[in-house]
Amino acid sequence: MRVTWVQPEDLVGHELRQAREERKDVEAIETRWLDAGGRPAPNRGASQEPVAAELRALALELLDELDALPRPLAEQEPEELEAILALADPPQAVAPGVDLEERVRGAWLGRAVGCVLGKPVENIPREGIRAIAQATGNWPVRGWFTAEGLPVGVSERWPWNRASRPTSLAENIDGIPEDDDLNFTMFALLLLERAGTEFDSLDVAKLWLDYQPPGRIFTAERVAARNLLEAYLPPETATRRNPFREWIGARLRVDVYGWVAPGDPEAAARMAWTDARVSHTGNGVYAAMFMAAAHAASLVERSSAACVEVGRSVVPPASRLGEALRDASELAGRLEWEEVVDELEARHPYHWVHAVNNTALVAAALVAFDGDFSGGICAAVQGGLDTDTNGAAVGSILGAMLGPGAIEERWWRPLGGRFASSLPGFDGIELDELVRRTLAVVPTRAAA
Repeated sequence: MRVTWVQPEDLVGHELRQAREERKDVEAIETRWLDAGGRPAPNRGASQEPVAAELRALALELLDELDALPRPLAEQEPEELEAILALADPPQAVAPGVDLEERVRGAWLGRAVGCVLGKPVENIPREGIRAIAQATGNWPVRGWFTAEGLPVGVSERWPWNRASRPTSLAENIDGIPEDDDLNFTMFALLLLERAGTEFDSLDVAKLWLDYQPPGRIFTAERVAARNLLEAYLPPETATRRNPFREWIGARLRVDVYGWVAPGDPEAAARMAWTDARVSHTGNGVYAAMFMAAAHAASLVERSSAACVEVGRSVVPPASRLGEALRDASELAGRLEWEEVVDELEARHPYHWVHAVNNTALVAAALVAFDGDFSGGICAAVQGGLDTDTNGAAVGSILGAMLGPGAIEERWWRPLGGRFASSLPGFDGIELDELVRRTLAVVPTRAAA
């Protein structure tokens, strides 16, 4: 069996790419790897053939050497929270003054809708999403994807996400199927119930060991779980042999931190940083902070573009994510949507589940489709990359800001308000119960 995301010989290629993105000098190490018979990163989660013990040993050696290289971007991309915030400019907290129950309900429901919309086309490039949608009369994307009427040639050229096809097409949606984007949202709620809003990274790590089967988590999270089992603690769990440390995983875990800090983006960003550093560094952490701050704003703001600006306020402006977010806001304000996505792809050509390009796409959708729930989630998914994660993020922000009444029946009725989950105690949980439990962990000062 070839285990995805943790085999040393597979990690080297990913680490070489990640190190280059951080402006590290990796030429000599890459030459040693390739000369020894090593290969670039596999296209999928694992290479298909085992390697000799000598090559695996070299992979471990080179991963440690790559970890030890100095960080040329350390000054503009710090790791410690106070250093990050010193470069950022978060606004003062404001009293909510809104119906928190309705906003939290809209956030949970919007997150579920956007996630399910993106599930069947996850890992299909924009070209394929467009071909599928056009062939079924759904372009620009404006509703659930369907296999009905899809020509065989299109389906063979662009196969659905295998795990999601049985649960996430218009003809088979019956409840909210399991997804890591929703499992981790529930997990954050459980963390707050156990440890409160002053939790630390060890609280996160302990709960991972209790509740997160390694087979249900991916990329940076799976590597961090491996490190925990080898007795490494945060933040080393994020840095040791972890080439996925700036991918999207931490960003999808943080919605609840914003929901329990309504109007207080810095508090939300602090919680996101504490959680994210278990598995991520640099821009992977900044993306989580951006998202949490934007969620905190979504419970008090009346503009999703304003939520983006609040999110940007906790990100170091000279970081790679800071620059991408600036591009996203500027482009979304003056170009048509497909042109926005084209330009973002050209300027920020990262892996399809990297934090920088995905978060820029989310920001652009929130600016371009301010106040438009359906338009926002469809644009985010139509933009490709990590479609379910981005649909969920945009749906969560717009759902909170607009409230559940702005989410059309065609979206929420097939979901039935019922969530599937592999998280113990959460399978079959109802929307009402999640809303109630979320409100119960909002600190008194925020709920007042």
